[in-house]
Order: sequence, then structure tokens, then C-alpha cells
Amino acid sequence: MKFTGIIPARYASSRFPGKPLADMRGKPMIRRVYEQVAETVDRLYVATDDERIAAAVRAFGGQVVMTSTEHRSGTERCREAYNLMADDSEVIINIQGDEPFIHPEQITLLKSCFDRPDVEIATLVKPFDADGDFETTLFNPNTPKVALNLRGEAIFFSRSVIPYVRARECQSWLAAHTFYKHIGIYAYRAATLHAIVKLPPSPLEQAESLEQLRWIEHGYRIQTAITHRETIGIDTPEDLEKAIRLWSVVSSQ
Repeated sequence: MKFTGIIPARYASSRFPGKPLADMRGKPMIRRVYEQVAETVDRLYVATDDERIAAAVRAFGGQVVMTSTEHRSGTERCREAYNLMADDSEVIINIQGDEPFIHPEQITLLKSCFDRPDVEIATLVKPFDADGDFETTLFNPNTPKVALNLRGEAIFFSRSVIPYVRARECQSWLAAHTFYKHIGIYAYRAATLHAIVKLPPSPLEQAESLEQLRWIEHGYRIQTAITHRETIGIDTPEDLEKAIRLWSVVSSQ
């Protein structure tokens, strides 16, 4: 089975314009992401609508695909890039361009979901630390939570805490139940990717502003794999500064 990785990247961002080109210890962020995952897939492209990003990718020898400025999501941009490259891979992996600490092991884990022929879409989840700070982690609306069925399929994503642990103080919830947070990387079979970009917006998606709820509402199953590695998404310049400081600490150990 062939796997193609696509990294959607756009220049415009209300909180961090030009984020893919932000310097991370001598390399642009988009290059850090590219190099992290390049050995884990059969083909790898950056899909962008901005020539500045495209030029940066070409400069380090990466493959780039120019896509429309009209896309509403990374999923749509991945589908167009896959079509433009006339790719024949069976599975496409949508890799977030703002997570330079994604680990190759996590891509391999995601790929393993497709050992089962019935899997249409796959993503990663990570258990919340039972000793973590529930207010800044579990109750953080910027960290989507996932509820799973007994087959490990996602049955709901929410910015709220799910499930509600009855008859316990919320401070003890992390110790009483295994909660999962969503790691925002997806893999889709090619036919499924073509189909889901045509789906109309759905009520739960609009309420939570989480694209993956559209797929569930329309009857698609999302298989999950559990990772225990932490990833760091970068949404603001402040996030970038924190990530670089953490990187410096880890590198010195």
C-alpha cells in the first residue's frame, strides 16, 4: 500500500501571518515539519496557495503543489493537491504544517490503521495525563476531546469535556476516567477523501467548529490510534517562542 503525505500550508493567518515561514533555529517551520515526516511516506508534498511558501519549499528541495486560494480547510487543499499530482497512492495523510514536533513514529502508527481494509479515515488521540492540571488541559476549549467506542472509533469530538463524570468533583475526573485529546492529523483512503470534501456542512460541525464532526454526521467512521507522544501545535508567535525554548531544553539533555 502506498501512502502520500500532504502538508497544507497557507500564509494568511489572523493570529500568526506567515507562520509556515517562521524561523525555527535556522530553518522555516514548514521545513521542520517536512523533514520530520519525509522518511515515513512514499511521497510528500506541501500544498500551498502562496508563492513565498512555495519558494521556501523548493529552496530546501521539497516538493510543492500550488493550490486554490478558495479552500476552507486543509482537507480540501489535500484533495486538490492529490488530484493535481495525479497521485496513485491508496491513502493520503493530512499533516499539520504547524506541528514541527510531530514524530515519525506517529505517522507509522497512523498508517497501521489501514492494515484493516474497512478503515476509511484514521486519526490519532492521546490520553490526558492523569496527574495533569484539569483547568488548563481538560477544560481548555482549544484542545478538542474525543470519545471512543469499544472498537477504538471516534464517536464524538468536542471542545467541552466528554464524557461528564457523574457523582465526582471535576478535580478528580482525570483520575477517575481516561480522557482523550485529539491530535489533529488525518489519513483518508483516496475514494473517501474525494467523497468527504463534497459533503455539506452539518449542525454539530457548525456548533463546535470541528470539521471531523461533519464526516461522522454523514455516516463515516473514524478509526483512532493511541499515541503517548506529546505534540506541540503552534498558533501564535508566543507559542513559537515556547516551543523553541522547549526544543533547546530537550536538545541539551
